[in-house]
Amino acid sequence: MLELININYEIDGKKILSNINLKIDTKKIVIITGPNGSGKSTLSKIIMGIILPTSGKVLFNGVDITNYSIDKRSKLGISYAFQTPIRFKGMTVKDIIDISLGENSSINKISDILNEVGLNYKEYINRELNDRLSGGELKRIEIASVIAKKSNLIILDEPEAGIDLWSFNNLINLFIKKKNDSGLLIISHQQKLFKIADEIILLDSGKIKARESYIDIKNIICCNKCVNKGCNHE
Repeated sequence: MLELININYEIDGKKILSNINLKIDTKKIVIITGPNGSGKSTLSKIIMGIILPTSGKVLFNGVDITNYSIDKRSKLGISYAFQTPIRFKGMTVKDIIDISLGENSSINKISDILNEVGLNYKEYINRELNDRLSGGELKRIEIASVIAKKSNLIILDEPEAGIDLWSFNNLINLFIKKKNDSGLLIISHQQKLFKIADEIILLDSGKIKARESYIDIKNIICCNKCVNKGCNHE
């Protein structure tokens, strides 16, 4: 279980997150959504240890990991996929998956992993993670490497970014399948992902505005958008 206790974050005197308190069970799909600038990516980076909170605690399975490094959190079973994947000059797709698995993987294993994100291993296994790959290709390769790793919690920052519709539908099926092994915490605005979520957390101005099911969150977002125009939903 992931638990956030009174998490606050500010930079240059500006409050980004205010008193965030959350408990997130593993083996669930939890979506964090909200307007641009609401603090979604900042919160995910605090969970991964990329940035440290100004105050508050991060607990994972009862252990205080607030000051743990990224590597130490990774060893505990927390994985992270960036909104914009990192390019590694000289590193191949096989290299990055081998690192995730902690072994020199067989062709069959890599083929299975790449196939889950809609990539043909013959075309990609020896490709370098450089500018010759599109943003969508890099995104799918990064998701493949994160999913391949044995994790207790997988954090995905806008996994839909740059992904074509056909590939994204494959990813949705992969996320549903993966939640049997790991908890998934997904930063997203994509309603297709909302539909597979066990819980949706709405952030606004650095605060938790709501924590609901898909149907309830639709109503809350609707009312927020048309507060001065009237609302027809029941």
